[in-house]
Amino acid sequence: MNLLRALATVSGMTLLSRILGFVRDFVLARAFGAGVEMDAFVVAFRLPNLLRRMFAEGAFSQAFVPILAEYKNKRGPEEAQRLVSHVASALGLVVLIISIIGAFAAPLIIYATAPGFSADAHKFELTVELTRITFPYIFFMSLVALSGGVLNTWSRFAIPAFTPVLLNLSFIGMALLAAPYFDPPILVLGWAAFIGGLAQVLLQLRPLAKIGMLPRFAIDFSDPGVRRILKLMAPAILGVSVSQISLLINTVFASFLPSGSVSWLYYADRLMEFPAGMLGVALGTILLPSLSKMHADKNPVEFSALLDWGLRLTLMLTLPASLGLALVAIPLITTLFHHGAFGIADVYGTRTALMAYSLGLTGMILVKVLAPAFYSRQDIRTPVRIGLITLGVTQLLNLVFVGWLQHAGLALSIGLAACINAGLLYRGLRVRGVYQPQPGWSKFAGKLLIAMVVLGACIHFSVGPDALWLHASGVERVIRLCALVVGGMAVYFATLFALGFRIQDFRRRAA
Repeated sequence: MNLLRALATVSGMTLLSRILGFVRDFVLARAFGAGVEMDAFVVAFRLPNLLRRMFAEGAFSQAFVPILAEYKNKRGPEEAQRLVSHVASALGLVVLIISIIGAFAAPLIIYATAPGFSADAHKFELTVELTRITFPYIFFMSLVALSGGVLNTWSRFAIPAFTPVLLNLSFIGMALLAAPYFDPPILVLGWAAFIGGLAQVLLQLRPLAKIGMLPRFAIDFSDPGVRRILKLMAPAILGVSVSQISLLINTVFASFLPSGSVSWLYYADRLMEFPAGMLGVALGTILLPSLSKMHADKNPVEFSALLDWGLRLTLMLTLPASLGLALVAIPLITTLFHHGAFGIADVYGTRTALMAYSLGLTGMILVKVLAPAFYSRQDIRTPVRIGLITLGVTQLLNLVFVGWLQHAGLALSIGLAACINAGLLYRGLRVRGVYQPQPGWSKFAGKLLIAMVVLGACIHFSVGPDALWLHASGVERVIRLCALVVGGMAVYFATLFALGFRIQDFRRRAA
């Protein structure tokens, strides 16, 4: 499969998911704004979401996909299917137990993750109730992550990329149709997460059956493959936990800030997830199986060349996205969220967080591309050590920025620390001789800089004053924003074309 086409497929499905995500956030912002109830849901859903990233998509995928690729390429489909069954049974059992414990321990969890909420009894009790409803989400998503890892290893990228659409549809449908039947209405979002998680599991079953990889329940912790995965998962959990612990600490900080701070960070993070998902997650998804195969085949030259391809593509697509988010913050936020209960103060609160996040977007996405180079070599300890350093740096930056910039300081700390993380990962690959840059990087960087300057000037003179966006009608905002985004993209890529960039230069076959 052409990797550029695979990237387009994954990014296209992710684009659909992100568009529906914006529709979802529009619906949530209009219905619930950025007050006490929305803060409660954001905190309640954050911990299951973080655990999902730790035990499912994060640590599990990093340990599972390289070993599954090895089984597929060297041992055949029967051994691979046996491994999938044993791993699915073990993972499902462990995460189910964690889900049950989390539901019972919800009050203690909220005391630990959002201690500032304890000053408001209603806010605290509501957050506990929402946490209990949403905790089974991590069980469903662990199975989804396993299914996605299997399908991606077999180069079936479309279904795993499409799956998150179902969660957004669940949120939208439940918020619009079922909210009046809940007291308080915010509880509908907890059940939307539950239903969306279950729907994602069901969608994966048929594609797995078609490739002969539908798992059967068979617990066997003595399976050598399972033991290898568990051995790799131990440092992987620690590594993924570093970034998630950082987010939890940020929630602790934000819980003491003025009401709305948690929600402003949430809405800004949602906007950041658009390019991060379309580019970083998509590139990481398609790179990991190919890099794993190249490592198994002992082909270091192609390994390095593929990584070089990923880095160039990342910078070419991420740098303009970062600049665009910073310069088009007000148009984006007013168009998507400035309706109903989401007021002008919420627009500016979200804007400062988004501008702070945007400074670290390139670093965040580079981490998604650089880290698979370690995981594919079954080296998880190095990213863990780098992650621990990043955690320490993030908290030092929090202490520096939070008093001065409030919630935006928390966003800035995460962004800057992500850039440091990416720099250390890059240095680790160079020191080990794993990655050798291909010729032409100086010219490539110079041309990107020229295109960025042209793009920035175009947006600066086209965006208009804040008042224009704050007081325009919804239809007018949508039309102007689409014109701004499409025009900016056209100017950027036209400039790159004039400087000699061609699509065929970035085509590459999967391993």
